[in-house]
Amino acid sequence: MTIDEMRRTLQRRLKTSRFAHSIGVANTAVKLAKKFGVDENKAYIAGLLHDCAREFENEDLPAEAIKRGIEIGEVENSMPLLLHAYIGAKMIGEIYGVEDTEIAQAIYRHTVGARDMTPLDKIIYFADMIEPNRNYPGVDKLRDLAEKSSNLDEIILTALDESIIFIVQKKTLLHPDTIAARNFLLLQK
Repeated sequence: MTIDEMRRTLQRRLKTSRFAHSIGVANTAVKLAKKFGVDENKAYIAGLLHDCAREFENEDLPAEAIKRGIEIGEVENSMPLLLHAYIGAKMIGEIYGVEDTEIAQAIYRHTVGARDMTPLDKIIYFADMIEPNRNYPGVDKLRDLAEKSSNLDEIILTALDESIIFIVQKKTLLHPDTIAARNFLLLQK
């Protein structure tokens, strides 16, 4: 499937606002990929398709995960929305013909992060946070950091910190992979 075909298929399957977000992430991912020397085509495709499983309602995500042999952990059981990343990593092959393991991994990790993230993983994680349609307290600080910093790990560490603070303030569960991602970066310093 060509990128244009992927875009058209995704547009048919997602709500208008989710599709606009996906285009925003794809374009932001390309800008970050240029800056940090990552394959721009892979960044665009991963950004475009990162939320492809958001076509499903939250309550349907566990069944979709089970259908694909995805293990549902304690946190995901409590917060099924997190499953969209894992399902999306499988759907890119099923629906969009994308068999690239790096792209699949970046999609899989885009919501909660992971220990030892690749540059592409980091770009998709961060592009999802700062794309132009995002509007939340602190997003401008992160966008500014993306412009000024030449250190991708510094950017991701700040993004993880902001995410963790937000989750703690909401008094919801912190995913162990988010903590592992942050700890890994700190241990690499």
